[in-house]
Amino acid sequence: MAWRVLVTDGLSEEGLRLLRDQAEVIESETLEALGESDALVIRGRTRVTAEALDQAGSGLKVIGRAGVGVDNIDLQAAKSKGLIVVNAPLAATVAVAELTLGLMLSLSRQLPAADSSMRRAEWRKSEFKGSELFEKTLGIVGVGRIGAAVAERARAFGMKVLGYDALIPDEELIKRGTEPTDFDSLLGASDYVCLHLPLNGETRGMIGREALGKMKPGARLMSVARGGIVDEQALLAALKSGHLSGAALDVFSKEPPGESPLLQHPNMIATPHIGAQTHEAQVKAGRDIASEVLAALNGEPLRWRVV
Repeated sequence: MAWRVLVTDGLSEEGLRLLRDQAEVIESETLEALGESDALVIRGRTRVTAEALDQAGSGLKVIGRAGVGVDNIDLQAAKSKGLIVVNAPLAATVAVAELTLGLMLSLSRQLPAADSSMRRAEWRKSEFKGSELFEKTLGIVGVGRIGAAVAERARAFGMKVLGYDALIPDEELIKRGTEPTDFDSLLGASDYVCLHLPLNGETRGMIGREALGKMKPGARLMSVARGGIVDEQALLAALKSGHLSGAALDVFSKEPPGESPLLQHPNMIATPHIGAQTHEAQVKAGRDIASEVLAALNGEPLRWRVV
């Protein structure tokens, strides 16, 4: 039996090849063919709403997210229809962790501003006096796979690493290379705070005016998690007041964010949701989600079932 798999956001060639070995692959930018498909494979662009699933045929069995975040899928609607939802949570761990360190270094040494000045034929050496990561404190909010990978790399820089995760016991936080602490204490003690959390009802707006106000004066904030966790207006106010000396965001509440006063602030670094955008991560994501979707279709054991 040949399965029909709809792929809407593109997939690595290795992933497509694995799917084509057992299925007919339909590549499209829309969900129009969902009614004729046994499986749907998406990345971050496609939103799988309850309305979209109402248009799906009875043959749809599985939705695969080529990445870790599943906030663009209505999980409750999928569950109510008996659909399996799987993801590929391991593929981007290294890529996102490395981007976090890259943003932290960019903030500490003002690399984007220094680069821009050189391109204007300027030589402003005395203005770009940065700070070292060595012996600074990094607070990691969310110490899952990515948070633990960031902790490992930060310790190599000689940083003290604090960890907060409401779902992980203290002994496990220690095993993952962090010193367990409560949320407020982490904010107040950290020179750098990075976020590695899913977006849900509990985390939406978690870093707002109150949390930002509890951060150490002069601290820097980084988020490569999900847009909506950080209140962007509150962040702009914290940068304008000088309470925070810098921030770096790879994710935004609206993507693309368009023109935004936050993006124009001189102490703000922004990247266009490129956390998982490495050649290696995309190959892994394609391979992992293809094998997981095929396993679901064939009734085999699953490694990364979400629903």
